[in-house]
Amino acid sequence: MAINLKPLGSRVVVEPIEQEDVLASGIVLPETAKEKPMKGEVLSVGPGDRDDEGKRIAMDVKVGDIVLFAKYSGTEIKIETTKLLILRESDLLAIVEEKKAK
Repeated sequence: MAINLKPLGSRVVVEPIEQEDVLASGIVLPETAKEKPMKGEVLSVGPGDRDDEGKRIAMDVKVGDIVLFAKYSGTEIKIETTKLLILRESDLLAIVEEKKAK
């Protein structure tokens, strides 16, 4: 069953990117030793908040952006086997941009 989440206001739906199960040294991390993800992909973006005149304030993020967020921010939900976070845009710390090799 596919569910389409449309966040309200200045909220975004983010799928956390889990850290690797195996470290570069070959050590396998158990589930209890992993830290909460602080990086994820934006899956859905709300329309943005309104200003004092009722006009929409454009969001700085878009679907597909990779973002950093605070470790314990947002509301975690689980749809089927996928963990998602609903965050306010103000809870996002940065957009990750990959530098292109020359």
